[in-house]
Formats: sequence, structure tokens, C-alpha cells
Amino acid sequence: MDPNGAGTVSANIQEAEKQNEDYERAQLGITTDKQLHTGQVENEKAAGVSTPVPKTPVSPSSPHSKSSESSSDDLRKIDSKIVHVRDAPKEDEIFAHLPKHEQDVLKRQVDIPAVPVKYGTLYRYATTWDKVLLGIAAICSIGGGAALPLMTVIFGNLSGSFSDYFKGSLTQDFSSILNKYVLYFVYLAIAEFVLIYVSTVLFIYVGEHITSKVRDRYLKAILRQNIGFFDKLGAGEVTTRITADTNLVQEAISEKVALTLNGVAAFFAAFVIGFIKFWKLTLICMSTVVCIVLIMGAGGRFMGMWNKKSLAAYAIGGTVAEEVFSSIRNAVAFGTQDKLAKSYDVHLREAQRWGTRSKGMMACMIGSLLCLIFFNYGLAFWMGSRFLVSGETSLAHILTIILAVMIGAFSFGNVGPNVQHFVAGVAAASKIFATIDRLSPLDPESDAGGRLEHVEGNLELRNIKHIYPSRPEVAVMEDVSLVVPAGKTTALVGASGSGKSTVVGLVERFYDPVGGQVLLDGHDVSTLNLRWLRQQVALVQQEPVLFSLTIKENIRNGLVGSRFEHESEEEQTLRIEEAAKKANAHDFIMSLPDGYDTDVGERGFLISGGQKQRVAIARAIVSDPRILLLDEATSALDTKSEGVVQRALEVAAVGRTTIVIAHRLSTIRDADNIVVMKDGHIVEQGTHDALLESNGAYASLVAAQRLQRTHEEEVGAESADEKIAGGTEAELDRIATQKSGTSASGEIDPADKRLALGRSTSTRSISSKKLAENGKEANIKYSLWTLIKFIASFNRGEWYYMCLGLFFNIIAGAGQPVQGIFFAKAIVALSQPLEFRAQIRSNVDFWALMYLMLGFVQLISMWIQGVSLAICSERLVRRARDQAFRNFLRQDIAYFDQDENSTGALTSFLSTEATHLSALSGATLGVILSCSSTIIIAVVVSLAIGWKLALVCMCGLPIILGTGYLRFKVLAKFTATAQTAYKKSAGYACEHTNAIRTVASLTIEDRIYQSYRGQLDEQIKESLKSNLKNSTFYAASQSLMFLAIALGFWYGGTLISSGEYTLFQFFLVYSEIIFGTQSAGTVFSFAGDMSKARNAANELRKLFDRNPTIDPWSQDGEKVSTIEGHVEFRDVHFRYPTRPDVPVLRGLNISVKPGQYVALVGSSGCGKSTTIALMERFYDPLAGGVFVDGREISRLELNEYRSHIALVSQEPTLYQGTIKENILLGLGGADDSEVDDKRIIRACKEANIYDFIISLPDGFATEVGQKAALLSGGQKQRIAIARALLRNPKVLLLDEATSALDSESEKVVQAALDKAAKGRTTIAVAHRLSTIQNADCIFVIDRGVVIESGTHQELMRIKGGRYGELVSLQSLEKH
Repeated sequence: MDPNGAGTVSANIQEAEKQNEDYERAQLGITTDKQLHTGQVENEKAAGVSTPVPKTPVSPSSPHSKSSESSSDDLRKIDSKIVHVRDAPKEDEIFAHLPKHEQDVLKRQVDIPAVPVKYGTLYRYATTWDKVLLGIAAICSIGGGAALPLMTVIFGNLSGSFSDYFKGSLTQDFSSILNKYVLYFVYLAIAEFVLIYVSTVLFIYVGEHITSKVRDRYLKAILRQNIGFFDKLGAGEVTTRITADTNLVQEAISEKVALTLNGVAAFFAAFVIGFIKFWKLTLICMSTVVCIVLIMGAGGRFMGMWNKKSLAAYAIGGTVAEEVFSSIRNAVAFGTQDKLAKSYDVHLREAQRWGTRSKGMMACMIGSLLCLIFFNYGLAFWMGSRFLVSGETSLAHILTIILAVMIGAFSFGNVGPNVQHFVAGVAAASKIFATIDRLSPLDPESDAGGRLEHVEGNLELRNIKHIYPSRPEVAVMEDVSLVVPAGKTTALVGASGSGKSTVVGLVERFYDPVGGQVLLDGHDVSTLNLRWLRQQVALVQQEPVLFSLTIKENIRNGLVGSRFEHESEEEQTLRIEEAAKKANAHDFIMSLPDGYDTDVGERGFLISGGQKQRVAIARAIVSDPRILLLDEATSALDTKSEGVVQRALEVAAVGRTTIVIAHRLSTIRDADNIVVMKDGHIVEQGTHDALLESNGAYASLVAAQRLQRTHEEEVGAESADEKIAGGTEAELDRIATQKSGTSASGEIDPADKRLALGRSTSTRSISSKKLAENGKEANIKYSLWTLIKFIASFNRGEWYYMCLGLFFNIIAGAGQPVQGIFFAKAIVALSQPLEFRAQIRSNVDFWALMYLMLGFVQLISMWIQGVSLAICSERLVRRARDQAFRNFLRQDIAYFDQDENSTGALTSFLSTEATHLSALSGATLGVILSCSSTIIIAVVVSLAIGWKLALVCMCGLPIILGTGYLRFKVLAKFTATAQTAYKKSAGYACEHTNAIRTVASLTIEDRIYQSYRGQLDEQIKESLKSNLKNSTFYAASQSLMFLAIALGFWYGGTLISSGEYTLFQFFLVYSEIIFGTQSAGTVFSFAGDMSKARNAANELRKLFDRNPTIDPWSQDGEKVSTIEGHVEFRDVHFRYPTRPDVPVLRGLNISVKPGQYVALVGSSGCGKSTTIALMERFYDPLAGGVFVDGREISRLELNEYRSHIALVSQEPTLYQGTIKENILLGLGGADDSEVDDKRIIRACKEANIYDFIISLPDGFATEVGQKAALLSGGQKQRIAIARALLRNPKVLLLDEATSALDSESEKVVQAALDKAAKGRTTIAVAHRLSTIQNADCIFVIDRGVVIESGTHQELMRIKGGRYGELVSLQSLEKH
């Protein structure tokens, strides 16, 4: 309807750019707005993009000189393998080295046949009714589109009547003609409303209905797939498919189809009308359309290319940010915030460079298009006047054609952005349908295969060769034969990667072996029904997965498929409680406020590790399975929790065939048969005692974990062991819990104690009083003016670009009102009687040249303002991201502990919020200014020329502007509603598909599918309500415009007939107000973005204003030039801010002398790691204080204090870059160029890593890869130690530095740590007591206080002491 189309065109180009950008972002793994709505931020990371880091030269050194301090040759050889990561070859090539039958077995497990998807395929799940409704919707949509050009016919005819009236050539009564045409406008408005409403409602409803079926089938297909299929999927891929990708499919088959049909119908209708009216002029005007298409095509190509480069650069920057956030403690401890921020900024600058070009190109495109539009007006009037004077056509036809061609061109422009949606929808569907159509080689839903009448439980692996389909170059098992007798416990031990967990995968039939057979009671498992087989086997994994249900429902999942599945509710409840008692979980469950009806939260986060593990055991044994598989079920627990869980497992294993996998050998010494595996072979098997006597591989594994004992403790231990071997359960409990003073009813997990404690305490502790004083952060809202000033501050340096851009924006805004004057003058010139042919030609030629001039002015002003504001906008986004990143790194650790500040949330904040900010930057400000200048100039001119008509037309202003706003708001709402409606069900689906092994082993696929289906049905009903409401607004926004036009014509015609107004006055006022404000109405296309920008600015300002209690930017505090290393904790009380109800430290007192090596031991949650965190000043104690050399650390200058301390944590963190760059991070903010290579080499030698580094082809310049994937755990840990030693710390903090390593790697790293600790105050936290037995002092912590302290020997002499208890639990001596 806007003949000028100025607003529409810019809105369309921006929409096209936004669609393209969102698509590219998704491809590169950057969070998109779409993903933000679907809650699917955390799982999608930039895959395969590695940071381009400049090669650092290999440090000068004598590669083969042996350090005087270096360990023995044996030690050096251990953990020195280079991890090679292959470039992924083509699918067939990776299997090429294998025999044909092995290739077939592996391919079958991972192949996903491609499904050709055309646009029509998206409708494959449409029912007959869906197709009928789609047909009705399509007809209505086409009708709604055709109504728009029909308006030009009425407009042209009315204008012709006005002209004839002034010429005096009217044959009918003027007012009856006027009323007839005005009524046509009203009828058109009603028809448009009905057609658009019906088409929108139906398209969205059918789209949702079909997409719901796609989601339904996709989840059903996913739950049917074999585990090998999931091994090949990227992290979060299922999440992406079921959320973002199904949303893309929905957009491609719902309202976007309506919009496209609308645009296409309007395009064809417009040209049909034009050719009917007068084909010659229509053909001439079409040349402009061709130019518009060519410019859009060429400009769009460049814009897309540069945009892609900008996003690729940011994808790498986003990966850097993600690595830093996920290891924030490391960054803070070493003071590397500034270095890391600089490396992030490198990528931001690259993104800015390409982003500026892309935005500049967009401005050039819009400028060129507006220029062409004005050229088209000039051309149409110039040629139209020739045809008019020659008597070939009339003024009514000329006006109809001019408006019809412009409407046709821009309606077709509306189709452009939607094509992107169709392409994206088809691309997304091809992956979804490929999964739906994939036939799973191990289908749990299949009824094929036999079922045994009776299961004894005899398992046998016969000549097994196994290769994982995702790693075909490694054979994890070679010719393994193993018999597991029924009712006995068989334990599997060995180093990481020896093939232990593979046995579990084969028994559960998660995989098919490439050779050999797995037999159950003599039957090959491949001939048995898969679902039935898994129902005979129960699995407890190292990290058990509980679903966000109640404890009762989680345990009830274990009954699926068993003979108890259809029992009554009461019988099942009794069975669940019985299983919980056996799993030692009943007591802690009953102590919870809601007992068995307590919700465990997503992935069971609301209960502790030990409690979660016991619920998982209850779930495993509730169905009384014949076979129990325990895959490192206690390795992630501390000794105390492990004791409780171990007891539960031993009870559960009685009378069943049990296979146990363990790293901690103390947990399997009672097994009937211990099988030692190495490199995919069985090297020996037998009982614990027999294997120790044979002094083979098992004995060396035991030695690696053995503790030295004094004579006295041996005697004590033997007597304790005798009691364990032959005593009653009650006696056993008394031995184990003498020190902690609990009853003899069973060992108690520390988490259970805290639970009970939390319920019984009535007096308020020091900590809780202190926390109550601290209060919560207020939710601050800033005024709009404050936020505008805040955003402007990012562009302070670009004020001259800003002024230039805004000045030319005002000029560009004046183009539309000036065009209104030319339009009215041209019509008046054409309305003269044909006798004045020369006069008509002369006048029209002049106004055509004026249009030419206006086109060039518009072109130049749009180019200048666009490029100037693109520079401002991109610099603003870069600075906002950079400052936000630095401010995040400034925050204290408590900030990162909060759920809303997870790594994914912060990374997506940087990715999306800073981008949203640009919607309130110069470019948007420019559009607002140009639209404001359009409206102001239009109103002033029209009031000056004809105030009466101007005032009446202005009554329509709210309608015209309002419909513009409504249109964009509702279109945005359609998308947002579609995305948020499915958030909950998507979360449910993702939670279960991410834990597919648990789902498969429990055989609960059908239960999950039915629940998901129910959620989808509910959501369709809900979204139908919002669909009906939103569609009303959208249809109103499309049709109300006609009424505003009708009002203008009716009142204008009345004024003309009464002789008050001339033709010039009418057309000037009419075109200024109606067309001018219509183009200005597109400013509301930015409404959605502007509200996002305001929220983003508010969040950013809140972040910038947040002053952390522990502030690394602060220079306050006493200077610390040197420290001796005397550390003291005086009556320290502490609770984590995120868990204020759980006391962690309750009056901790520790004293460490300079140069001492002290160890902190105790059960999980007793406060060991908290002590290290307080030492690093990640947190401040709530009461008491931490003192170094007699000074409280909270009074010292933070960065200087931390520079004397180094931390080596359980998970070593290395960043993308070279080994040398990673080691240099140990110096924090110091200048790398000042560091002598000898210093680096010395640190590496001390860390036992130097020989390994120089054995690499690139030495110190070796890239470590993303998340240091190219190094083993032990190698990473030793580089982390070298980094810590480079700063030559006076205090060394070791937080379980070896607990995640296997025995061999642990040996090397422990040797490095022992060397590093010499001459330094060292505080070590350890689960494995063998690593700290030589400490100068060991502090045993329980419930936040020290209960025992002394050397290993001293503590072992304490009768019934807690340390002695922990040692005996980890002991591996014969009994």
C-alpha cells in the first residue's frame, strides 16, 4: 500500500539479513535468538573451529640433556604417548583397513542413510483434514494478497474522477461516485480482514499439528536407535533437532507460507491489473523491477559473504569465552583475566572488520533501491504524459499502474526473506527425517528374537573382538574369552582403556562385537529379544542418571518390563521401599521433608552423589534382576560415602550374577573372581589372595595404591579385618563409626548427616546470622535515558561519524515529503485539459527531472549515513562484548556459582545480548530520526497547504502507525510463541535422550514416548488459543489501512465538491499524510529489537555496576612484596552463598608453618576443597579469618597476594594455543616477553614434562587443541604443574591433583608434585590416602572442623580414629 515502499524495503532487507545471520550463527554454533527461546544454549558449541594461534618458536634448549633432577627412565617413559587426533576422512575410508564382515558390523551401527527431502516432504505427516485446511488457507491467502493491488484500481479511478470533476467532464453525480468508491474501500477492508484471519489461523494450526507429529516421530525414532548411533552424534545434537530444527520446519510450513502466497498473489495481481489497464506503460515500469532484483542479488551476495566471515570470527571468540568461563577458578587464581580478555578481543576485532562491511553494504542496497523507486516515479510520469497526450491512456490508468507496479515489486520483496525459511526448513528436515527413517540394527522396540523360559544367569564371552563404531582404528578387545558363573561376583580391573566397560556394553547389547559371541545360559544374545534381554540385566553406572521425577517414580522406572510392572500401587510401593532399604537409602529418603515424593531435580542435582548412587542401586534391584552390572559405581565418591554405597552393593549382589568394574581395588577384594585386563586382553584372573601370591599385573596394581603401614597399625588392621571378615553387621558398624558417634544401625553418608542436622537445628549459627545480614541482590531497573547515555558511552570516540550519519539521516527522511509535493504537482500537470499538450509535456518533464534529482540525493544520503552508522554500530558491539567479558572476569567466584550464571548462559549473553544492543545504536537512532523527520515535515507541509483535510487525515495517523506496529509485533509473537510453547516438552525429551544408556538399560522408551506425546497434545491446545488471538491482531493490521485511506478520500472529495480545495491541495495533503506516515510506520519493525536492546542494556549496565566483594580490579589493601608461607585458619565459619542452608565450615582451625607439606583428608562435603578456595580468596569466611604471616588475607592487596600462591586442581585447564602460551599463563598479568626461556625450561623439568615436550615435533610450539584434546590427562596435569611452578609460589595448593588419573599417570604426576612441594608451604587435598602419607601433618576434617591431626604414623596409633578408619577402608592388604 505504500507506493514509495521506503520503509518496507529497509525492513525487508533487514529481515532477510537477520534470517541469513540466524542461519549462519546456527551453522557456526553461535547462540541464536531462536535457540535462546528454546532454552537450548548450553549444548551447542562451535564445533571444529580452532583458534589460529601464531606459532611460537621452540624454546632454545639442549633437547637431549638430562636434568639432574629428572626422574628415573621408567618414570619418564610412562604417560609420554602422543595423542594423535586424525583428520576425519570420508565415511568409507575410516573402515577401509578392516575385513569386509567387520566393516559391515560397524557400518550397520553408525550408518544414517540420506533421505532426499524436497519442500513437499515437509508435509508427509499431514492428514486428509490437514490437507483440506491447507487448501482453504492457501485460497484465502491468495485472495488476501490480491486485495492489495485492487486498492490501486479504486485509488486510480477515484483520482481520475477528481481530475474529471475539475475539467468538468464528469457524466455522473460527483458525490455518488465518491460514496461508491469509498464503500469499495470499506468492503475491501472487511474482505481483507476475513481472508487474512482465516489463512493465518489455519496455516499456523496445521503447521503446529504437522510439526507436533514430526517431533513425536523423531523422539520415537531416537529412542529406538542403538548406542553406537549416539556415539557419533555431537553433544546436544538431539537437543538441536528437537528444538531449533523442528522450529525451522514449523516456520517453513506455517505463517511464512501465508506471507509468501500473499506476496506472490499481490505481485501477479498487480501486474495483471497493470497490463489490463495499459500494457505499454506497465512494461516500461517493469524495467525498474529487474534492476531492483539485480541489485538485491548482487548486494545480498556480498553481504552474506562478509556476514559469514564476521560470524566465523566470533564463533572462535565465543569458544575462547566458553573455555575461560568453564575454568573461571583457574583464570582467577593465576590472575590471567587481562591476558585472556586480550586474546578474546583479537577475534572481536576480526568480527568487527567484516561486520562493518556487511552493514555498510546493506545501507548501499537500501540507498540504491530508494533511488530506483524515485527514478521509477519520474519514468512513469514522463512516459505516461506522452501516452496521455497521444490519447492512448487516461490519468486514472497512469496512477493505477504506478502504484500497482510499486506494490507488486515490494510484495515480491516480501517473499525474499521467507525463501530463507523454506531452505532452512528443508535442510533441518533432511536430518530429522534421516533419523526417523533409519532402521536401528539394535531396536529395543522390535519383537524379533527369542525369550528364555528361565534365566540362570550364566554369562560367557567367547573369542570376542570388539571395535567401537565411532573409533574404528582402535580394537578395544582382541580374542577375549571369559566365563561369569551364575550367582557369583566377577570383578574387572585394569588401566583406563583396557576394555572393562566394554564388557558391560556387550552384555547389555549396547553394541555388537565384530567377532565372537556373547552367551546367556548358552544362548547367543544376538538371537534373543533385545528388550527382554535388557530387562534381565540391571546396570549401575559411575555417574548414575536420575530423571526429574520423585524418588519413588525414579525407582519405579526399574519395574518397567518386569513381572511386577502391573502390580497394584500398594504392592509396588512396598517393593520400592524394600529395594531402598537394601540399597541403604530408605533412612535418608525418610528424613527428607517429602520422603519418597521428593523431587530430585534435573539429573538428580538436588541430592548428593552418594544418595543419588543409592537411589540408582534401588532402581536397579527393585525388579529382582538375575544379572547386576556395576560400572565403577563408587569411583566418584569419597571413602566415607563409598563405604555406605559399597555395603549397599554387596547386599544387592547376593544371589545374583554380578559383574563389577572398579578403579579402587579395595572395593572388589571379596569378589569370587578378579579379572585383570590390559590393552583389550585378559592377562590374569583369580581371587584377591591368589593373584597377590602370583605377583603379577594385579599385584603391581595393588602396589600402586598400597599404603605403608607401621607395625602397630598392621596389628590393629588385622584385628579390624578379622572382625570385618567374620563379625556381625552390628559389630562392623561399630568399628566403622566409633569415632563419629553414630548408632549401630548402619553407616551414615555425610550428606545424610547434614540432612538430619538441617532439620533438627533450632538455634541459629554464626554463619546463618551473617548470611541473613548480607541479603539478596536487588533487581535494578534503569530509566531509558540512563540506558541511552550508557549505550552512547560505547560510541564516544565516534561522535563525528555519528553526527555525519544522523545529519544525512534527516535529509533521507525528508525525501518522502518532498516526493509528496512532486507527486501532487505531477498529477495536477496531467489533469490539465488535453488542449494544453505542450504545457502538460513541459510541466511533467520538469517534475520527472525533479524525481531524478531526488533519487540521487536519496542515494548519496543513504550511503553516507549507512556507512557512518555501520562503523559506529560494529564498534559499539565489539566494545560492549569486550567490556562485558572483562566485567564477567572481574566478578567473584560466588557469582559463577549461581545457576543463572552457568558457562552456557554467560557465553550466550556475550553472543546475543551485545548484538541486541546494536538495535539501540546509531543505525536504529538513524531510522527513528529519519522517520521522525518524515512525519514532522509531512504534517507541517500538509497543515500549511490544507489544514482541514490534514487534521482529518491525521485522525487516521494512530491507525496507520498502530497497524505498522501491530504487524511487526504480532509476526514476532508468532515465532516466539511457537518456540516457547515447546520449551517444556523439549526439555523433557532432551533430559532423557542425553541419558540414553540409562533409558536403554531400564527399557523405559515407551513410557517416555507416551509422556512426551501427552505433553505435545496439551501444547497444541494451548497454542491454539494464542493463535486465534494473535491472528485477529494481524488481520486487523492488514485491513485497517483501507479504512484510513477511505476516510481521507471521502473528506477530501467533500471539500473538493464544496469548492474549498483544489486538486493540488487534496493530493498534496493526502499523499503527505497517508503515504508519508505509512512509510514512517515501519519504524515499528524495530520495536521488537528495541525492547530486546533495552533489556540487554539494562543487564549490561547492571553487570557493569556490580562491584564484587572480592574485586581483582581493586588496588586497595596492604602491599605484599614477599611472604614466608605461614598459613593459619582461625575459627573459620563458612557457607556457600548458593546453599546458605548447608553449613560447610563451623569453626575450622588450622596452622601451617613455612615450608610444611600438610594434607587435608575427610569425607565428601566436609570442607576440604572449601579450605583451598578460602586460601585463594575465592570467597571470604562468614566469621573468623584466614591469616598469612599473621596478616588477614582480606586486608591484603588481592592480586599481589594471589601472585605468591599457585593452585593445581583436579581438572587441569589448558586453553587453545601452544604449550608455551599455556605455561606462560602462570605469570598472570606479567609481560611474556620478559620471561627467560631458561625459567620455562626449569619449571617444566621440575614438573616432569620437559622430556615429553621436546619429544614433540613442534616442541613448545605444539598446539594443545580445543579443550587440550591432544594431550592425555597426566600430560595436561603436568603442564598445569609447570604453569604453577613458573610463578615460583611460596604457597602451593593441590586440590585432588591426581584423583582423576589412573594408577600409571598418577605415579608420574605424584612424583612431579612431590618435587614441586620442596621448599614451599604446600596444602594438599586428597581422596587417595596413599598420595599424602609422607605429609608433615595430616588434618582430618569432619563436618567443617578438624577432629584429628598429626603425621600418618601418629594418626594410625589413635585407636578407633577417623583417619585409621579411612585407611582401613582403602587398604588393599590380604585379609
